[in-house]
Amino acid sequence: MIRILFFLVPVFILGFAFAWLADRPGDLTMTFGGYQMQVSLLVAAILITAVVAAAMILWWLVKSIVTSPHAISRHFRNRRRDRGYEALSMGMIAAGAGDPALARRKKKEALKLLSSDREPLVHLLDAQASLLEGDHPGARQKFEAMLDKPEMKLLGLRGLYLEAERVGDRQAARHYAERAVETAPQLAWASGAALEEKSEAGEWDAALRLVDTQKSTQQIDRETAERRKAVLLTAKATELLDAEPVQAKNAALEAHRLAPDLVPAAIVAAKALFRLDDLRKGAKILEAGWKRNAHPEIADAYVNARLGDSTLDRLTRAKKLQALKQNNPESALTVARAALAAGDYKLARAQAEAAIRQEPREGAYLLLADIEEAETGDQGRVRQWLGKAVRAPRDPVWIADGYVSDRWAPLSPVTGRLDAFEWRAPVERLGQVIEAGDEALAITPTLPAPIEHDEHRSSKPVVAAEPEHVEDIIVEEPMKTAPETAKPAKSEAAPAAPAPAAEPVAKVEPEPVVEQKPAEKLAEKPAAKPEPARPVAANDAKAPATVTPLAAKPAATDTTAEAPIDAELIEEDEKRLAKMPLPDDPGVEDGEKPVAESRFRLF
Repeated sequence: MIRILFFLVPVFILGFAFAWLADRPGDLTMTFGGYQMQVSLLVAAILITAVVAAAMILWWLVKSIVTSPHAISRHFRNRRRDRGYEALSMGMIAAGAGDPALARRKKKEALKLLSSDREPLVHLLDAQASLLEGDHPGARQKFEAMLDKPEMKLLGLRGLYLEAERVGDRQAARHYAERAVETAPQLAWASGAALEEKSEAGEWDAALRLVDTQKSTQQIDRETAERRKAVLLTAKATELLDAEPVQAKNAALEAHRLAPDLVPAAIVAAKALFRLDDLRKGAKILEAGWKRNAHPEIADAYVNARLGDSTLDRLTRAKKLQALKQNNPESALTVARAALAAGDYKLARAQAEAAIRQEPREGAYLLLADIEEAETGDQGRVRQWLGKAVRAPRDPVWIADGYVSDRWAPLSPVTGRLDAFEWRAPVERLGQVIEAGDEALAITPTLPAPIEHDEHRSSKPVVAAEPEHVEDIIVEEPMKTAPETAKPAKSEAAPAAPAPAAEPVAKVEPEPVVEQKPAEKLAEKPAAKPEPARPVAANDAKAPATVTPLAAKPAATDTTAEAPIDAELIEEDEKRLAKMPLPDDPGVEDGEKPVAESRFRLF
């Protein structure tokens, strides 16, 4: 529409000019070579316009004839380029779709139609096709060839970085990333990898400069930049704490200002202040951190602020921490540990039990075991607390990418990621305990079986029948000995039955301790009150060995009628019980040793 308007406007102006000349009569006289020519103004204007138009047309024709070979070659060259770009586009689409055959075919077509020196995308398509075909060495060679061309250097570094990451060579990957950062610091992948490389090498100042670059180029937001700087400053302060406490204090205080919730920053800052004899300021930092997050490492640094203090002074500081954050399990455990070190077992036990009521976990039960051993020395109760500690949820620890550490670190030892450690409880052991409990419940026996002395016997059924209280572990009743079991027992369910004719019934003694009950009653109360094996000390020689009565063919028990007692079977059982060998320890029953080993594996 605009082109038509531009065409009509000159035509309109030209027509208006001719109309204006036609309305105004006049003559144009020209004398040339003795001749005089006279025409009107309108005719003269038309002749002049025609001559100009003819000259322009003639010039166009001459120019077209002269430039026609170049125009023809340019036409075919443009057509070839268009076909090459089309093949290149189809090849890139095939490479992105994962079709190596089509990508390789289009790459060859693009190389024929386009010049590889002028079109860098051809090299990229060639490298991508090699990667799709699994030719990783060839792809690396193509990426290395890109480094010689300035416009393709970053592309080659990116490809080499990804290949190094694929084979797990983190050092080579970070090397390529560092080279890319030197050329283009705004690249997020390069600056992130270079930051990890600088941090792993301990170049904290260079890493801090990279974080500033990331923030200035808007790769990360302000909060993320402050968090990373706090982590790097904390790592720097930790490294300088012993040699240069003043610089460590400055770095740690700056880290604490940037990230007040970062526990290691507060601890390092306080320790640096303690080394500089600024106990008051360091204590204030720890108290503020304790109010924000009751962390055991903060409590340990606060309680042991001065090495020369007595245990009572440390207990006083622990109570002060508890006053700052009451009704907290960590506060109670802090006081319990300090009280145990000071010898106040009553306070230690009360605080540990209070912590268990608030949050039962492994550390509280282990602390109770220490208190029990220090106060009473009762190994039975110690084993009780240790058994509960095994089944309790684990305490929080520093975890990064599945790696459990006893102290904080700025980088993950698995992936090298910055600020990867988190303070939380591991979850894998909880699943193992639940799984073990379900398995134990599934294989709990319903009928008592004879106990055999075998050290390699599986102890899984014992885990399910494990008592919950110490009263279930230590049997207070006197154990029945072999002479007691040999006495005739009064059986209500088995009246006198006619004996074989070969021997009078009056001379037959009933089976010891075996009460003939139907199988249904035995199945109803499989674990009503089984006598668990009590732990017997090795020097307890007075405790006689318990002889477990053998059930006389429980599978053949009739639930409707009572079977007569076979005197011959009774005599055989008595002889076998009398000849049964006892274990090495005269105070331990057969089968008790696997029970104790399976329950208290912390020893």
